[in-house]
Amino acid sequence: QLRLVESGGGLVQPGGPLRLSCAASGFSSDTYVIGWFRQVPGKEREAISCISSTDGSTYYADSVKGRFAISADNSKDTVYLQMNSLKPEDTAVYYCAAALSAAVTLCPIVNGMDYWGKGTQVTVSS
Repeated sequence: QLRLVESGGGLVQPGGPLRLSCAASGFSSDTYVIGWFRQVPGKEREAISCISSTDGSTYYADSVKGRFAISADNSKDTVYLQMNSLKPEDTAVYYCAAALSAAVTLCPIVNGMDYWGKGTQVTVSS
């Protein structure tokens, strides 16, 4: 059973950086897409960024392009989301999720993810 555990959330000032980590365990396949999603109370969960295990291709939502960067350390089975130039509207619960697919284009389809972490709160406020 695949398990995803997020960490690194917290309170950060506008314009500041924060790095989220997602530790994965129990993968039974070398082919998967893994990434980050976020949700604000009362709104639908949205895809932020994903990375493919097969070729390292990535997806970014328009709202975070140029500010966020996803990366993977396969030796640690960990995926990171480096968030820079944070804005108050980035405040949300951030979730790590994975799908047993090679297609990073699956990322925007939130319901297409097979496994989810429990989330970590990110609050951007002065």
